[in-house]
Amino acid sequence: MGPDPLRLGLLSTARINGSILAAAAAGRRAAVVAVASRDLARAEAYAAAHGIPRAHGSYEALLEDTEVDAVYVPLPNRLHHEWTMRALEAGKHVLVEKPYSRRPVDVDEAFGEADRRGLVLMEAFMYRHHPQTGIVAEFVASGAIGEPRLLKADFSFSLDNPEDIRAKPELDGGSLMDVGCYCVSGLRLIGGEPREATGEQLLGPTGIDMSFRGALRFADGVVGLLHCSFESARTQELEVVGEDGRLRVEAPWRPDWGGAVLVTRGDEVTTIDVPEADSFVCALENFADAIAGISPPLLGRADALGQARAIDALYRAAGTGGPVSL
Repeated sequence: MGPDPLRLGLLSTARINGSILAAAAAGRRAAVVAVASRDLARAEAYAAAHGIPRAHGSYEALLEDTEVDAVYVPLPNRLHHEWTMRALEAGKHVLVEKPYSRRPVDVDEAFGEADRRGLVLMEAFMYRHHPQTGIVAEFVASGAIGEPRLLKADFSFSLDNPEDIRAKPELDGGSLMDVGCYCVSGLRLIGGEPREATGEQLLGPTGIDMSFRGALRFADGVVGLLHCSFESARTQELEVVGEDGRLRVEAPWRPDWGGAVLVTRGDEVTTIDVPEADSFVCALENFADAIAGISPPLLGRADALGQARAIDALYRAAGTGGPVSL
């Protein structure tokens, strides 16, 4: 028999919880045992609807629950750091929604606290746990299309609700924070840590970036171009142009949406086979295994810090209109 399932608490009744609930039900490594809302009646109704044993009328109450080992933090971006710190101080392991923060200092503080307390903190970039992502990264690293020269990443969709939390600047909303962070992550996965960033943003009526275009420059002259938007048809794509060929991933960030991994060399186009998997199940199992000491977390301080630094640099570049060195 393996270790007991991780006892997970949900810090809010956010819609994205559904993916975690489904992953916990599909896997064997975690069980959702509690949920919290600032409204007890809402928490109780949510718990009853999803078969969760306990409901709490405040986030603080969930953090005080001794039957909870770890918490999932799906709160608005601006609240990630505050409630991650509170959870760590309460002795809970934390799986926090991406992006953790656009402020590198927040990342350093949180992972420092986790290290001091011997706790696991992991940023929830679920796509990184899907087999497709590892296959793509290994294929490029193998030199099968030669040295990468140009990287391109896109993630866009239409958001027409100005009341959506992703449209609120005070909650760190914006297209770069919401979906562009995937583009940053994918470019960094292939290119390493960027040395320079440039950016251009189109602001909406609430003051957030409705669309963002940027470039990250890596070692050896490799350039990564990114585009993200709340004003475009649903699009996701990652492309790597090498000296000898081109790799295109049609569904890099949400493999469950379906899409091929295509390799072009001259006139020949081939497809790379990718096994089916649930990104959320894979991520939750990695999180639970890290807590149990079975394997390290796939994503730790270095990756979260690299994300925050790149996002911060892109926003600063867009604000000044010039390149920003990292």
